[in-house]
Amino acid sequence: MNAEERRLQRLQTLDEQIAAHLRDSAARGELQSAPSWGRPLPPDEGYEQTPSDLRMPFKILKDAGVVPPEVELMHRIAQLQQAAAACLDDAERQGLQQRAAELRQHLALRLERLRRTGSL
Repeated sequence: MNAEERRLQRLQTLDEQIAAHLRDSAARGELQSAPSWGRPLPPDEGYEQTPSDLRMPFKILKDAGVVPPEVELMHRIAQLQQAAAACLDDAERQGLQQRAAELRQHLALRLERLRRTGSL
């Protein structure tokens, strides 16, 4: 591959690269041999529970690999709880449990604000 071809390849957008791979796969018949070929995609988990005006922003975040702050908080709380359960030092365990409790309260307030106002 020469320098010009490498430059052009870098200029392609991600969408163009995905489209090219899909065209190649379709030409080889790989797509039709997939077990899910011709079937509707399964619904996203939690789609119906998500407020309608937040579905598109959350979908964009999910597709971009970005986790909503509330989910990040949930993960952090779980990490703190695991660390506290494994901790042998009582003072350190108490500090981890306190931090987890503070984050749970912060999360609860964010979720309540979201429920009441529809935005954060």
